[in-house]
Amino acid sequence: MRPVHERLCTADEAAALMRDGQTLAVGGFVGAGVPEGLVAALERRFLREGAPAGITLVYAAGQGDGKSRGANHLAHETLLKRVIGGHWGLAPRLGALATSGKIEAYNFPQGVICQLYRDIAAGRPGCVTHVGLDTFIDPVNSGGRLNPRTPADLVERVELGGRTWLWYKSFPIHVGFLRASAADRSGNLVMDREVSFGEMLPIAQAVHNSGGTVIAQVERLLDGAAHPHQVRVPGILVDRIVLAGPGEHEQTFGEPFNPGYCQGPADGGEAASEPLAAGVRRIIACRACDEIPAGAIVNLGIGMPEGIARVAAERGQLDRITLTVESGPIGGIPAGGLSFGASLHPQAIVDQPAQFDFYDGGGLDYAALGMAQADEKGNVNVSCYGGKLSGVGGFVNITQNARRLVFCGTFTADGLDVRGRDGRLEILSEGRTRKFLPRVEQVSFSAQRAITRGQDVLYVTERAVFRLTASGVELVEIAPGIDLQAQVLDVMGFRPLMENVRPMPAYLFEQG
Repeated sequence: MRPVHERLCTADEAAALMRDGQTLAVGGFVGAGVPEGLVAALERRFLREGAPAGITLVYAAGQGDGKSRGANHLAHETLLKRVIGGHWGLAPRLGALATSGKIEAYNFPQGVICQLYRDIAAGRPGCVTHVGLDTFIDPVNSGGRLNPRTPADLVERVELGGRTWLWYKSFPIHVGFLRASAADRSGNLVMDREVSFGEMLPIAQAVHNSGGTVIAQVERLLDGAAHPHQVRVPGILVDRIVLAGPGEHEQTFGEPFNPGYCQGPADGGEAASEPLAAGVRRIIACRACDEIPAGAIVNLGIGMPEGIARVAAERGQLDRITLTVESGPIGGIPAGGLSFGASLHPQAIVDQPAQFDFYDGGGLDYAALGMAQADEKGNVNVSCYGGKLSGVGGFVNITQNARRLVFCGTFTADGLDVRGRDGRLEILSEGRTRKFLPRVEQVSFSAQRAITRGQDVLYVTERAVFRLTASGVELVEIAPGIDLQAQVLDVMGFRPLMENVRPMPAYLFEQG
């Protein structure tokens, strides 16, 4: 094995190794684990030389800050031929290329992509799974294609053992961009200051076994050998090592470094958290939190559901439930915003593909996810709406498999303002955009599949709660102070079932 000093190079030298037409896999989750120095160097080379050209980019979780970092560096029309991504919303420059048809583009489930790396590494034909059936990713619909120029050749329906599955097909990966905290003298990678281990090992194995080049960005070099229990990617898989420059290796895109993200609970106690401020987010988070069963293993999505963790902490529930994040943390309090993917004082951290194995097999007792649109059948859209491409991320893996599922979102969007006082809710200004429609623009969650599987599904808003039934969406709760006809039914694109409508708990509306 070559010593580490023989593998050291600059980010620009590493970027020069990429050839026209190759496939590049990049690890990372929002900003955690993203090799910012490497993707920035690849962009610099392209702007300087016009090369490489026509590459395929593959990534599992969303990577970016909504502006210029992460995958946004690679959003150049001739640089890219094809992108296979899990979540697109944090890389708007990339999304613009996809929606305008300037590149071939697929939106596949985050869990499937990171599991597919393992299948590529193992020489298997691909990832065979139920995840994605009956959604827009299913080939009977659009096959996850984001524009007409994208070929319908990467996912196929197959029959095995009397059941229908989706086969996401393997392909060679020529270059892998990884990130780790440190490399030891043999090139072994340690991730002691990272918030998660992500899919770094499967990417390295897939690239190595494809005959490609694995390039790792680290923030420091160790003097000697790392303890074998600390090594997350062995040096036998690492071809080049790049020391990150200033600002290129922040722990997340939200924080330079928070030691609580890689330390367990102090004395076994609960992690600290700031209380959630009064307002519409608190109303929804509190009502959704009411649905978490004692002893539950939980996943909370990005955005609106993030507040549920803070409410659970306020209520002292964290010793009776376990919060998890799809990136790998188990226990603690999941972080929000541009630190999403980290957890404060977790009990354990597993790699991302293993976390999705657990989710896909039904390991989650409860999950709360966002909701951009819902329709009369109970289908939900979070991926593409109103001309905005967000992508599904881990949404499909989680919603298809959690036992109890709560969708969280405001009743309308764009201008909604409410006030809770004395146990009643007042609508100060109505949102301009309806979210409950006759039919969603894209099916990210299939209600019929959930009914077939017997999932317990709620839709929680600030003024009403709905339940999924075999006959459609049923209104089960309405906020005190709300006019059923004028402020619920007249603002929906369909009429829900109504048999026994109860008031939402008055405590939700005591203030704010």
